[in-house]
Amino acid sequence: MKEVLDISYLSLFFGYALLIIPFYVLWHYKTGLLKDSIIAISRMTVQLLFVGVYLEFIFKINNSYINVAWVLVMAVIASHSIIKRSSLSFKTFFIPVFVSGLFSIIFVDLYFFGVVIKLDNIFEAQYLIPITGMLLGNTIRTIIIALNSYYGKIRSSEDTFRWYLANGATLNEALLPFKKEALKNAFNPVIATTAIVGLVSLPGMMTGQILGGSSPNIAVKYQIMLMITIFASGILSVITTLLLTDKYAFDKYNNLKSDIKV
Repeated sequence: MKEVLDISYLSLFFGYALLIIPFYVLWHYKTGLLKDSIIAISRMTVQLLFVGVYLEFIFKINNSYINVAWVLVMAVIASHSIIKRSSLSFKTFFIPVFVSGLFSIIFVDLYFFGVVIKLDNIFEAQYLIPITGMLLGNTIRTIIIALNSYYGKIRSSEDTFRWYLANGATLNEALLPFKKEALKNAFNPVIATTAIVGLVSLPGMMTGQILGGSSPNIAVKYQIMLMITIFASGILSVITTLLLTDKYAFDKYNNLKSDIKV
């Protein structure tokens, strides 16, 4: 395998020139997204540069407590991003979103690291941090779609929801059709993306491993497992989020609280 080609900081600077086109389109059509896009790109750059330095340091120390603490920080940031992009109440939804996300990644990580690749130390920084980060990153969009679909549909179809309750349905029974639709809306894009992996797209982890000198066969096996873990953690995250938020989103009369606006 050839040595990995480095990208100089000057070349990286020239790479940012690609953003002129999308930024111009957003500005020209007055989408209102230009400022958010600039902030997002800036945050991404600062965060990745920080993480690059941090991971070099953290991989050398490889302390289980520090590794777990970093995972908790990632879970908090992911939960904040989900709630913000779902336009939901931070006070009402942070705890259930955080707990459900943490539960799903703990379950999937333990199975993947302990059963599939059989790590001697499941808190190994080299595996725990990047794999958990990819799981969280890929489930954020899915959960946002599910929450927006779920609570948006309940709010817009409140007469139907009340009709179910008036005809003897329990809260869980009345919410079942809305959960079904939320899952369909959230996972149709995931299923479509999963179906074309390898034929249309080479995923980031596989590409990174090949560029890093790994055998394509090893990279493929890791990518297969990553796609499976993303799918499993996504399902777990969405359904546990919906079930937990139900406890906070409705009052004692089974009314959707007024501060929930989607």
